[in-house]
Amino acid sequence: MKNFSEIKNSYDANILATYGRFPVDFEKGAGCRLFSSDGKEYIDFASGIGVNSVGHSHPKWVDAVARQTHELAHVSNLFYTKPGAILAQKLCEISGMDGVFFCNSGAEAVEGVIKLARKYSFDKYGAGRHNIITLVGSFHGRLGASLRATGQPEKFHKEYFAPFMEGFFHVPANDFSALEKFANENEKNICAFLFEPILGEGGVVPLCEEYLKKAAALCEKNDWLLIADEVQTGIARVGEWFAFQDCKIKPDAVTFAKGIAGGLPLGGFLCGEKVRTTLGAGDHGTTYGGNLICAAAANATLEILEPILSEIKEKGAYICEKIHAMNLSCVKEIRARGLMIGIKLQSVAHTEAVAKLLEAGLVTLPAGADVLRFLPPLTIEKTDIDAGLEILKKTLRGI
Repeated sequence: MKNFSEIKNSYDANILATYGRFPVDFEKGAGCRLFSSDGKEYIDFASGIGVNSVGHSHPKWVDAVARQTHELAHVSNLFYTKPGAILAQKLCEISGMDGVFFCNSGAEAVEGVIKLARKYSFDKYGAGRHNIITLVGSFHGRLGASLRATGQPEKFHKEYFAPFMEGFFHVPANDFSALEKFANENEKNICAFLFEPILGEGGVVPLCEEYLKKAAALCEKNDWLLIADEVQTGIARVGEWFAFQDCKIKPDAVTFAKGIAGGLPLGGFLCGEKVRTTLGAGDHGTTYGGNLICAAAANATLEILEPILSEIKEKGAYICEKIHAMNLSCVKEIRARGLMIGIKLQSVAHTEAVAKLLEAGLVTLPAGADVLRFLPPLTIEKTDIDAGLEILKKTLRGI
């Protein structure tokens, strides 16, 4: 295919129209820069929705992936592999958890912890104690159970997907009295509280540390599983390996995906001691989970991120300070932890802002109803930050 027009025509003719795509075809990447087929350069503040955590074409990552492709790609989970063993050990060490299950995506990871919670409760209490509490504004995926767990019915729960899996209830975020009230009324029917430490698709809304500590105590009191969905916040995004560590709580299970393998599909969930043996042989599975190439990519990603972990909060604070100093009339509020940043806009639609910024050479993301979201590569340098923020200032002042 010779040009963008031919690529677009091929997509339109052959790929289902399940995405509203921007009119750009990225061809190459280096560090925090992307290049389209016409040679235009972009600064990446989106990293593939938080996936490219070590930027594009990082030499150590490329070497690890290439080396593994020359050795072995896949054997299935009926056998042991060294890359999987190394990755599992490292994840348990950095999280303080006791076991891991590998799959391919965030939605699959969420489906897995839903099964984990319901089996834990069934094994201990029998049938009927299967309900899971999640939060209004949450996003947990687009599969059967994860879609129902998502607390955005107006956006994802279309009537033509019904009937949905039962057993999910949504309460307002950061409102412990609402959670406690629901708990008091339904205590014997609940098995878990599933939450995102920061509501990502819901508008980059951090949950308060005090709220999470009270929620954790409530779960412990009632023997519900406390489950952190860290598909977006995990793997150093907030300046700790996991956001639950930043919030000073210890969940019974935590999901991960997106940034773990630096651009290849890998997800999973970690288990605490209480549920380490809940799922046994045949209770759950996946063909590709822990694939050798993806595991090798993840091991390289963790090696790259470990020395810069302490810099991530500093980079996030730097971005926020620079935006505050711009005094942009369309910026109503900035919400951030580490390099997960949401800019609440007023007087301009977030979709318009994303489109205009892309046209100007800065890749960003929308979130919620009115939030401009930044998820830059965690390896981003201040020169790239400054260049991207200069585009932001000029563009938003011109809208």
